[in-house]
Amino acid sequence: MSMLTPPGMGGKYRITGTTYPRMRRPRRGRIVAVGIAAATALGLAGWGTFQLIDVFGGGKGSTARSTVSGACKPAGPSPAARTAAFPKPADITVNVYNATPRSGLAKTTADELKKRGFTIGKIGNAPVAYDKKVPGAGVLLGAQGAVKGAFPVLGTHLKGATTKTDTRATADVDLIIGTAFRALAAPQDATASMTALLHPKPAPTDCAPKPE
Repeated sequence: MSMLTPPGMGGKYRITGTTYPRMRRPRRGRIVAVGIAAATALGLAGWGTFQLIDVFGGGKGSTARSTVSGACKPAGPSPAARTAAFPKPADITVNVYNATPRSGLAKTTADELKKRGFTIGKIGNAPVAYDKKVPGAGVLLGAQGAVKGAFPVLGTHLKGATTKTDTRATADVDLIIGTAFRALAAPQDATASMTALLHPKPAPTDCAPKPE
């Protein structure tokens, strides 16, 4: 047995030459990677509901720049003009009414909309004209001015809702929850829809020179 053979190895493993086996130290990069992955998972789990401040404040979608220059620019209003055309959630007062047999639905929906930045007005059961008579996800009801203002913004949070107008003189809108309602759109989906609404992709423009 060699003098360099560890005790108990029975000569099965011999150490020869001048190189000795060493235990590998844990790789620092691997530890850092595990830490980053754990932090990311916690961040995603805690994201949940949120207000659409970034979308209206020029955060998401506002950094996109057109590559078209000179006289070759897409027609239509500028991104700033489109943003100004829609009210912020905080400027929209929503009355939430439940037209289904499920109790408590108006309150829970109103609480969720409040978390997303909307101002909540009245909460309760739907008027007789709509009570248990809304088969879809819901109805957005308001004055004519809401068609191009509050309706599109609120509609990003309730997919499949229909819109109707009435003769009210106020700017508040009603959200009447229908039988097919299950939940509001996920916050990330609502944000994506709102970003697309505020910052639509410009229509392609033919900039090729015309033949003489």
